[in-house]
Amino acid sequence: MSITKSIILFILAGLAEIGGGYLVWLWLREGKSVFIGILGGLVLVLYGIIPTLQPAHFDFGRVYAAYGGVFIFMSILWGWKIDKVDPDRYDIVGGIICLIGVFIIMYWPRNS
Repeated sequence: MSITKSIILFILAGLAEIGGGYLVWLWLREGKSVFIGILGGLVLVLYGIIPTLQPAHFDFGRVYAAYGGVFIFMSILWGWKIDKVDPDRYDIVGGIICLIGVFIIMYWPRNS
């Protein structure tokens, strides 16, 4: 159960970080309302909280190292679905390598 919870939290953190950043981007780069920027900032604060909800046996460094791989993969998906930028084969291969790294870092059985 903790692996499922961990994966869900990674996805929620990714959505909050990328979504919040996107809202700030829209405000600063595309001239949207300051309220969009404030909402983005609030969502980014939520992103800062979500990783702390990872199961207690996962330490800070490991969580954030693995989250980097999730962030990369989700950013590729965001670009594809939201920005309508098709990933090329290198994006796809790189994203898969990142996800493999996530699973090794977070979920590979350890003896210690």
